[in-house]
Amino acid sequence: MSVETRLAALEQRLRAAEDQLEIIRLVNSYGPLVDSGESQPAAHLWEEGGVYDIGGVGRTRAYDDIAAIYDSPGHRALIHAGCAHMTATPRITVHGDSAEAVAYSFVVLREGDGWKFFRASANHWTLVRTAEGWRIAERYNRVLDGSQASHDTLRRVLRG
Repeated sequence: MSVETRLAALEQRLRAAEDQLEIIRLVNSYGPLVDSGESQPAAHLWEEGGVYDIGGVGRTRAYDDIAAIYDSPGHRALIHAGCAHMTATPRITVHGDSAEAVAYSFVVLREGDGWKFFRASANHWTLVRTAEGWRIAERYNRVLDGSQASHDTLRRVLRG
């Protein structure tokens, strides 16, 4: 194998690793942004016009409609009570300039002197590479309530 071939293979592997890391950082930026009340930076994790599909709430679009979720009285009450939006490490499949990720997410809420799990969900992200880096094209989120929709969301991990 020539040096050029080996170098090209190494560059391809490095880019794949960098893509995975950037997507993990993007997804894991969500919780600290929404929990600190940074509604616009949180909404800009999506590409313009990107969709957040929350079961029971509906489909919202970036940027302003998604930011409005985080500026709502209900969300503000959560963050002022003390909460943490946490995302488990996603399973990511990159397809050139697009990617998919599947992961659990949890909302932990302060209650008295302790904490309780408030919500557990299954998530599927469709991501795109933009001039600004990776962005969310769609986040599909379903509460883990035993429903077919929540199970189907987790099964998406098998497609990659």
